[in-house]
Amino acid sequence: MKKITVYCGSKKGNKPDYEAAAITLAKEMAKRDLELVYGAGRVGLMGVIADEMLAAGKKVLGIIPQKLVDREVAHQGCTELIIVETMRDRKWLMAERGDGFIAMPGGIGTLEELFEIMTLNQLHYIQKPLALYNVNGYYNQLLGFLNHAKQEGFLYPEQEELLLVSDDPAELLDKMSDYQARRPADW
Repeated sequence: MKKITVYCGSKKGNKPDYEAAAITLAKEMAKRDLELVYGAGRVGLMGVIADEMLAAGKKVLGIIPQKLVDREVAHQGCTELIIVETMRDRKWLMAERGDGFIAMPGGIGTLEELFEIMTLNQLHYIQKPLALYNVNGYYNQLLGFLNHAKQEGFLYPEQEELLLVSDDPAELLDKMSDYQARRPADW
């Protein structure tokens, strides 16, 4: 694992802990000589983690649609900035370029990316670790819902088990390093 795709908010959230968590994750990634792949925003938690990685001298690959470049949201300091046509192109390229994925706290875009990677892993389009950085229990209710979906027979147990969860970035990256791909569940 060399490149980590991080999904996170284009806002910083209401608590300073979220920004601090982005900085802590970036420092842990830099310590392990990992590269960042992300949505190329200069705003919110996206900008925080990119700035921290760049300050540590690490590579930052940003992937962003032209529409957001036109809105002046793109981080111009990325080591490499790839401009694509659509959000769909952005998500697929981020999935291809990363060796693993971390979803930090974020909004609807972060949730969409999280569920897309879960689906791609389930269908074996990719076989890469997916982790939730559960800062201050941000994802507790989502984890409860996923358990509910499993109990109701709509989620394979393996799907929930393959979602790595921690509020500690070192533990999260260790779990990702230990990740073993599994055979897809039978239909």
